[in-house]
Amino acid sequence: MLEKTILKKLIDVAAGRKPADLVLKNARIVNVMTHRLMDGDVAISDGLIAGIANHYEGQKTIDLDHHFLVPGLIDAHIHIESAYVSPEEFSRLFVPRGTMTISTDPHEIVNVTGLIGLDYMQKAAKQAAMDIHFMMPPCVPSTPFENAGAHLTAKDIQPRLEENQVDGLAELMNYVGVVNNDNTMLDEILAAKATGHRIDGHAPELMGKALNAYAAAGAVSDHECMTVEEAQTRLDAGMYLMLREGTTEHNLVDLLPVVNPANARRCLLVGDDIQTKTVLSIGHLDHSIRLAIANGLDPITAIQMATLNAAEYCGLTDRGAITPGRRADLVVVDNLQHFKVEQVLIKGQVVAKNNQYLPSVNRVSINSVANAMAVKPFTTDQLKLNLSGKPVRAIQVLPGQVATGEKHFQPTLNVDHDFKFDSHQDLVKMAVVERHHQTGNLAVALLADYGLKHGAIASSIAHDSHNIIVAGVNNEEMKAAVEALISQGGGAVVVNDGQVQAQFALPIGGLMSDQPGEVVVKAQTHFDQVAHDVLGIPANIDPLMTLSFMSLAVIPKLKLTDEGLFDVAKMKFVSLELED
Repeated sequence: MLEKTILKKLIDVAAGRKPADLVLKNARIVNVMTHRLMDGDVAISDGLIAGIANHYEGQKTIDLDHHFLVPGLIDAHIHIESAYVSPEEFSRLFVPRGTMTISTDPHEIVNVTGLIGLDYMQKAAKQAAMDIHFMMPPCVPSTPFENAGAHLTAKDIQPRLEENQVDGLAELMNYVGVVNNDNTMLDEILAAKATGHRIDGHAPELMGKALNAYAAAGAVSDHECMTVEEAQTRLDAGMYLMLREGTTEHNLVDLLPVVNPANARRCLLVGDDIQTKTVLSIGHLDHSIRLAIANGLDPITAIQMATLNAAEYCGLTDRGAITPGRRADLVVVDNLQHFKVEQVLIKGQVVAKNNQYLPSVNRVSINSVANAMAVKPFTTDQLKLNLSGKPVRAIQVLPGQVATGEKHFQPTLNVDHDFKFDSHQDLVKMAVVERHHQTGNLAVALLADYGLKHGAIASSIAHDSHNIIVAGVNNEEMKAAVEALISQGGGAVVVNDGQVQAQFALPIGGLMSDQPGEVVVKAQTHFDQVAHDVLGIPANIDPLMTLSFMSLAVIPKLKLTDEGLFDVAKMKFVSLELED
């Protein structure tokens, strides 16, 4: 709450009766409210914008020399875990790119460790300069067709909503359950509605009356659109359209044609899943803005989509624009086309300059979310497939997409009727091994167009229940990779000829590192290089993130959970071999 003395000072500074704490002089101000550029000084008092005028006096001044000043960037839908770093480190990496506020869905860590994981994330976020807002994951597990580390109901999440510890329900991934009046989903939706919180959507390929049902239930956005047709239906249904540009999900350019002056204020730029290597190399929302402008979008409209629109969607009325009374969350850029971030101010304090984060990084203990690898011992025999010789269906990798296809093969078999790797077919074996409760669940399927030709790759990142996922050319290589992964406490490993060739340790729930981002990128770069050079995975396929989505049983078409091969479109398990 704003104190009277602070308010009086703010008014005095705005009126020019008192000097500001800081004046940003000679700025070219992007006014996202009126969609125009303004020249002038910006006066700041106690972290708030006091006013914009041709001349203000301040105790401290920074001459911007006619460089552009834009509101702080806001991502309305992103997962910290996908960066493979802790919240404190996430802030250090993303703030220099101009991102000052995020609304994050921690369903990865919550699926692994339950509400303990949410508590850890919120505690760590308090150490960040970035303003990190949390949503409550409603789908833990994401579907009833897999085993996660936790199981949350409306009774579990209602107290967090009532106490405003979270800003609402995160993405409703079980959209089929919503449309079909699943009681668990209805109870969670009602808990959000009763407390006046928003509900994020997630409904790939949902159309027609089913989309009407989903929107009527309360979902107010969607970030999973892949076509202009899908995007237009979301806007027509009154939902916000989130144009996603992530590390492997590249939907922004494809969806831009739907954006026009009449609907642009209902459109947002989001990252969803951004790896650390991506933000360090090309950026985050700053990259999305550049990409949108390069593909014909008006620069101020692009900036609106990452500032004012996002602020309004998230209910953050104190930011998102450079106007009197709002937070002085500001980004200095060289020009609107290149959009190179030069300085970042949060509440009027310079926190990043020339891509360097200025605050110290203080980290909280990870003990509550470490050692999350409870796997029942298994044998190579459990990885065998007893095939009859009929054609089989395989999960098909679609580069650059979370969605998968279905591809049919006549597989090569060995004398035991098990799948035998054939270098002439881009087809390998894949398995998902339950890692939370030692259930012993293990399911095996086939993976097409992943490009792997040797060895095996295993990871504890397998959206969204995050069991162990492994792909390899034979059972022995796959088992060796899983055992090495368990031994290192989660993350990812590459194995060839039974020997570990690369390791990527992620001790925080098997999802995140406790190391600086540069260390993470170095380890991941080596991991990727080995996966490409030794295992043969093509350069256009991200070895780790691509594999991690092969178990995501809320995105069509075929996926593999610890309970079996699942057809998302039909919402049922299917056999590996094609029926007659």
